[in-house]
Amino acid sequence: MIGFIGRRLGQALLVLFGASIMVFLLVRVLPGDPVDILAAEEGATAEQRALLREQMGLDQSLPVQYFDFIIAALRGDLGVSLTQRIPVSQALIEGLGATLQLTLAGMLVAIIIALPLALLSALKQNSIWDRLGTIGSMFGVSMPTFWQGIMLILIFSVAFHALPTGGIMGTGYNVPNVTYMPILDSMIAGNPAAVWSNIVHLTLPAITLGTSAAAMLTRLLRASLLEVKNQDFVDALRARGISDWKVMMHMLRNALPTTVIVFGSKLGTLLGGTLVIEVVFSWPGLGALLVEAISGRDYPVVQGAVLVATVMVVLCNLLADLAQGWLDPRVQMAKAASA
Repeated sequence: MIGFIGRRLGQALLVLFGASIMVFLLVRVLPGDPVDILAAEEGATAEQRALLREQMGLDQSLPVQYFDFIIAALRGDLGVSLTQRIPVSQALIEGLGATLQLTLAGMLVAIIIALPLALLSALKQNSIWDRLGTIGSMFGVSMPTFWQGIMLILIFSVAFHALPTGGIMGTGYNVPNVTYMPILDSMIAGNPAAVWSNIVHLTLPAITLGTSAAAMLTRLLRASLLEVKNQDFVDALRARGISDWKVMMHMLRNALPTTVIVFGSKLGTLLGGTLVIEVVFSWPGLGALLVEAISGRDYPVVQGAVLVATVMVVLCNLLADLAQGWLDPRVQMAKAASA
C-alpha cells in the first residue's frame, strides 16, 4: 500500500508540473496586460509603467518568469495579488474554506438523495419506481447546473422570498476565521444566529450542487447494485434466511468499490460545477476568486487558484483509490502483488 501511495504521489507531482506550465502560459496569451489595467486605474506615466512592469517581473523572458514562479511556489510563496495587494496564499485559503464547505454540503445532499433512490431502483428493477428514478437521474445529469441554480433563485428567493439569492452569511455577524469554513467558525465562536444564517445561505447552492451529483451517483450505484444483485452469494444469503435488510447491506458493500472509483474520477467535473455555482450564487469561494482574477489579469491568483484546484482533484482521486482498497480487500491484494 505504501508503494502504491508513493507511485500515485509521483504521478500527482507530474500532473502538477504539467498544470503549472499550462496555466503559466495560458494566462499570458490571454488578451490584456495587467500593467496596462493597473496603470490606467492609477493614471501612471510611461516611466511609471516600465517601473511597475519591472517590479512585477514581467520584463523578464517567459522561461525566467516561470523559473522564478516555480522556485517561489516550492517555498510556499505564490506571490502577491496584483489587484487585492495581499498574499495569494491568504486569498486562496479564504476562498478554499468556502469552497470546501459548499462541496461537503453538496456531497451530503447527493448521498441523501442517491442512496435510497439507487437501492429502490435496483431492488424494484423494471417497476414504476425504477423508471421514475432512471428518468429523474437522466434529467439531473442533462440539466446544466447554472440553469438549475437560476431557477431555484427565481422560485425560492424571488417568488417566495424564502431563501437569500446569494452570499455566504448575513451582514452584521463578526465571526473570527479559525478554519476558514464559516459554518465551523460560527460554531467555534458559539454564535447560533451566525450558524443559522450560514445554513440558510448554503441551502440553495448545496441543493444545486447536490442534485447534479446525485443524478450521476444514482446511475453509477444502481448499475453496480444490479450487477451484484444477480450474483450467487446473494441467493445463498437469502437461502440461509438472512433478513432483506442484511442482504441489502451485503449488496451495498459489494457495489460500493466500483461506484467509489468511478465517482472519484468524476470529481474533477464536480469541482468544475462548484466553481460555476459559486458565481451564480455570489459564493465567495475559489471559483468566484478565479473568475475575478481572470477578469483583472491577476496572474499570481490565477496560477495559484488553478494549482490548488488541481491538487484537490488529484487528492480526491487518490482518496477514491484508497477507499476502493478499503472497501474491497481483493484490490489491496492485487496492488500488493503488483508492487
